[in-house]
Amino acid sequence: MRLAIAADHNGVALKAGLVAMLRGSGHDVVDLGGHGPDEVDYPPLCAELCRHVVAGGVAGGVDGRVERGIVVGGSGLGETVVCNKIRGIRAGLCPDLFHARISRGNNDSNVLVLGAKVVPPGLAGEIVTTWLETPFKGGVHQRRLDQIAAIERSQ
Repeated sequence: MRLAIAADHNGVALKAGLVAMLRGSGHDVVDLGGHGPDEVDYPPLCAELCRHVVAGGVAGGVDGRVERGIVVGGSGLGETVVCNKIRGIRAGLCPDLFHARISRGNNDSNVLVLGAKVVPPGLAGEIVTTWLETPFKGGVHQRRLDQIAAIERSQ
């Protein structure tokens, strides 16, 4: 799967571990930053990642479709708010495996948000794997996603 990933300064270390894990599992990962300890504002990072997910492409002249995105922040709360401001994004803050399964199975989330100050690295890897492997259930859940899309269009 082709994924985009981004993190603010709080999530850089966790992001690096996730990038290595994902690439080691055969995923094509586009790392949009941040890359160091300097303070980074998360709203622009989130907006950039989400635009790539919605557009199905990535910056820097890389061709191909980005199927989903992963954002890592301190708590993940602000990142979730920003991501869900972008039309077509369904971002889920997933502090555990239950939320990862619901986020994908019921809400067909296309962006996973993790809080590096809340989720330890080992659990974060399990959450990402669960989120990537959980299929969307469709049915009544599709009807609800259609209702969400209608609300987005009316704004």
